[in-house]
Amino acid sequence: MPSSSSIAVRELPLFPLPEVVLFPSRPLPLHIFEFRYRIMMNTILESDRRFGVVMWDPVKGQPASVGSCAEILQYQRLPDDRMKMLTLGQQRFRVLEYVREKPYLVGLVEWIEDRPPERDLRPLAAEVDRLLRDVVHLSAKLMDQKIELPEDVPTLPTELSYWVASNLAGVAAEQQTLLEMQDTAARLEREAEILSSTRSHLAARTALKDALND
Repeated sequence: MPSSSSIAVRELPLFPLPEVVLFPSRPLPLHIFEFRYRIMMNTILESDRRFGVVMWDPVKGQPASVGSCAEILQYQRLPDDRMKMLTLGQQRFRVLEYVREKPYLVGLVEWIEDRPPERDLRPLAAEVDRLLRDVVHLSAKLMDQKIELPEDVPTLPTELSYWVASNLAGVAAEQQTLLEMQDTAARLEREAEILSSTRSHLAARTALKDALND
């Protein structure tokens, strides 16, 4: 756990992004071009290289109250002071209040973690892993493409729950709900539901495709 987690509450520059939910231990490449965020990143690079990523909610017209801290791992300066950077998700936080909005948003945040599990979550994690592999297999069959999971898919329950959540495509609101959960079992159970539903849908489409090709 990063050393900053020893500070229960701290000020953190915040970067609201539409349709983007960052999870712990997951990479996030960024292209920084807005003037205020160029100022923010230059300031951050002179300190601990950490800032908060929060999903911008277009319906409410405000950032989500829970996000993840991001650490800048690499950056490249481009012409006119734009930047490309690779960041990595760290611990999650809840915004307690906004300290200022100009030139960029800064919030007072508290770190949050999952509660200790009350049961062995390895069987549930194994089920989620199996459903994930079924979905990948059926997707590959349906598209006549070779699709393989990366070798570094986590096996530990909490890390696996973050990995699966971060790879759900096109469902930012669902990802935000998963990010805000502080119960690893509940997160894995919801992911099992999503993957099971996806598997059923893909299996039906695959069966139809096979029938049409016979």
